Amino acid sequence: MTDPFSPFRLAGLSLRNRIIKTATFEGMSPGGCVSEALIEHHRALAKGGVGMTTVAYCAVAPDGRTFADQLHMRPELVPDLRALTAAVHAGGAAASLQLGHCGAFCNNHDLARRRPVGPSRALNLVGALSGRVLADAMTETEIEDVTSAFVAAARLAREAGFDAVELHLGHGYLLSQFLSPGTNARRDRFGGSLENRARFALSVVERVRAALPPQTPVLAKLNLRDGFRGGLELDESVQVARWLEARGVDALVLSGGFVSRNPFYLFRGERPLRQMIAVEKSWAQKLALALFGPALIHAYPFEPLYFLPLAREIRRAVRMPLVLLGGVKSRDDLDTAMREGFELAAMGRALIHDPGLIGKYAAGSARESGCVPCNQCVAEMDREGGVCCSKVPSQIAERALSVRTAKASRP
Repeated sequence: MTDPFSPFRLAGLSLRNRIIKTATFEGMSPGGCVSEALIEHHRALAKGGVGMTTVAYCAVAPDGRTFADQLHMRPELVPDLRALTAAVHAGGAAASLQLGHCGAFCNNHDLARRRPVGPSRALNLVGALSGRVLADAMTETEIEDVTSAFVAAARLAREAGFDAVELHLGHGYLLSQFLSPGTNARRDRFGGSLENRARFALSVVERVRAALPPQTPVLAKLNLRDGFRGGLELDESVQVARWLEARGVDALVLSGGFVSRNPFYLFRGERPLRQMIAVEKSWAQKLALALFGPALIHAYPFEPLYFLPLAREIRRAVRMPLVLLGGVKSRDDLDTAMREGFELAAMGRALIHDPGLIGKYAAGSARESGCVPCNQCVAEMDREGGVCCSKVPSQIAERALSVRTAKASRP
């Protein structure tokens, strides 16, 4: 069996082990900028032993942000991102940047246009209470503009020192919206058949891959299932995986769910509605969560490696490296992922709970994570100062100090 702590070569990148900190939104980008807290967050993960850490959700354009306090790639962001990648490299890890576009899933008050855009004219579920009830269908010119924005963002990511980029094709963001028959009702060459629905995403992949040196890995995050009736199902995901392999993607990160429809399909475990209501800044959104959250936001039971049965089908279909995600918590889980033929494993909540967990596993001083799937960290992402584990008092204290320090340093 492959040792999860053995080195791995992904395209031209040498990783010290096979464990990736997956992209989980940090909530540490006020005004769409890199904060000291964001740098320290990823520095700690690097020092803690991961092979690669992924900076979560950098939009490829200003209107690609779900809300205003998210990174969006632009030349003036590069120096601060370079400081982040330097901190990660000093800790011995590689750094990846997740690039995406929110499409019709948008609650961005800084939106340049009147409505967000997606594959089809549709309700904008996340923005409805703030006045952006509808999303418009993208024109082919807009599709080309966003494709070009992905390419430009990938080039800037490399300039900023990132060792890899991850293209977000999942979770109900723009490229996922095009892939899904549940959100793509187009009747042109970007809708209908799976081949047509995949056209936009595959073009983004091809052009980003061509724009970067062959030694720079390009990963793609892909839904195994959307998790709702009428959404993308496993048989179609298998075919998309084959197309992505043929177009030069270096690894697939296998995930699932639509943030706008079933957010805890990805985050299995408890449903922290009370905490989500507490951190919500909009009173309208608070009221909506209180009234409709219990009926609309479903909890899904947690079990270790919950995406493994679906991911096995992708493993049978392609030879490219695959990243197993979903309920990877313990040292035994890492061993199982390797035994099942996955080259890499991704962890999220367990590393929010303890950024040094991988080093402890490697040293043999721990075999289990202290993370319980309470999912309160999902709510903490929206609190001032960003994500932390609400079960670890020292993290709450450190976040409070970081917030006070940031406020004191403002002119």
